[in-house]
Amino acid sequence: MQALLQAAAVAPALLPASIPSPDWSGFDIPLPWGSLRIHAYALCILAGIVVGLWLTSVRWAKRGAPEGSVWDIVIWAIPFGIIGGRLYHVVSSPDAYFGPGFDGTGDLSLIPQIQRGGLGIWGAVVLGAVGAWIGCRRSGVKLSAFVDAAAPGLLLAQAIGRWGNYFNQELFGGPTTLPWGLQIDPNNPNFPAGMPADTLFHPTFLYESLWNLAGVLILLALDRRFHFRRSRLFWLYAMYYTLGRVWIEAMRIDDAEQISILGITTRLNVWTSIFVFLAALIAFILLGLKGRPDPDTVYLPGHQPEKPAEAVTDSGASHEVRDTDRSVSDSDSRGNLPDNHSGSRHASDPTEDAAAAPEGPEPGTDATAAGHSGSTATGPASEAGTVK
Repeated sequence: MQALLQAAAVAPALLPASIPSPDWSGFDIPLPWGSLRIHAYALCILAGIVVGLWLTSVRWAKRGAPEGSVWDIVIWAIPFGIIGGRLYHVVSSPDAYFGPGFDGTGDLSLIPQIQRGGLGIWGAVVLGAVGAWIGCRRSGVKLSAFVDAAAPGLLLAQAIGRWGNYFNQELFGGPTTLPWGLQIDPNNPNFPAGMPADTLFHPTFLYESLWNLAGVLILLALDRRFHFRRSRLFWLYAMYYTLGRVWIEAMRIDDAEQISILGITTRLNVWTSIFVFLAALIAFILLGLKGRPDPDTVYLPGHQPEKPAEAVTDSGASHEVRDTDRSVSDSDSRGNLPDNHSGSRHASDPTEDAAAAPEGPEPGTDATAAGHSGSTATGPASEAGTVK
């Protein structure tokens, strides 16, 4: 017991009093003409995409989607999403690119340098959805079905990608004395001017990452219980994410575009989150009034895979049958033609068959039986016994 008390007394001293600032932000790959810098921020984004795609592909396959279609969709969605995310960031934080008040003192060459950080989620979602729509149309599947399958994976990708802000030492919150406060290198250009070098900050990247991971579990559990369709799970994702983004965004102290509405001035991302939450709530309710789609399929109309017609033969095997009625009718007609040589009717005359022939299979199956006995049928009548 004494040993446990001593260990409990020593444990707080062993735990870090803060989250240390990263001493690594990437690595260089030597090349004949110089070197290629691989940024940790980019690696976090890439890792998030890979893990999110894995979860999406598993869920998409369970919905009965065509094999490989997820890659045909994301090859459009990912580039569109990256471009949209960058454009939204530039609009929401324009000072570095256009100068304060758009006075022209900014550096426009920074806009394509996404390795420095700066991807706005809502721009990524909007343009990414446009790319996904193109991919879905080309694959013959519904966008609403795909975004339902992708919603948990998208939130998982955001949870992992958000760690890129940690390695870039950016987008942190205000000062704090909490034991999980984040250290920022005083020499980093993102360190707020005028603050003591030992100031700790709220790790908003960590808050959002944990919020998103919890959201993945919640979305999966709700979808397993209610089996959402018509993009309702996607709108549920939007509501959940924006609910957390409002309070997390309000904690941040980095430069951002300020918008005033109804006398309230706050960051553009806060207003965007509020409006997206309301729009998602309305969409979720209205789509719920329509009920489940009938039929419940991921395919667009006219793109469902064709199922061959089947028939059971004498042997009990199931085979595809094509134009059976036409070939049977032709066989019966030929069998009832008069014999030109004798002037009498064919031996399969119905009056004689009714009197002499035992009851047997329906017309049209004789050719199949002949095929089993080794005889060869010619002409259109042979189609009745052919498996195609």
